[in-house]
Amino acid sequence: MNTVNSESDARTANNTVRHQYRVLDDSEKAAMLKVKDDGAELIAYLDRLGQSRELSIAKTKIEEAVMWAVKHITT
Repeated sequence: MNTVNSESDARTANNTVRHQYRVLDDSEKAAMLKVKDDGAELIAYLDRLGQSRELSIAKTKIEEAVMWAVKHITT
């Protein structure tokens, strides 16, 4: 599979829906990576707590929050 880092200026290479992105400055790239890393860290912590419907919903909401935060940064 061909992948492109999300902070790369070439991030449209494997995206068939969104064809144009603006170039992010270094602070925006750092902010996006922090949001994603913090979201992944929280999901990993919840994984260590066990499995339940409630935790599944919480992880889905974290993923959604990360998506919206990244959209804010990249729009």
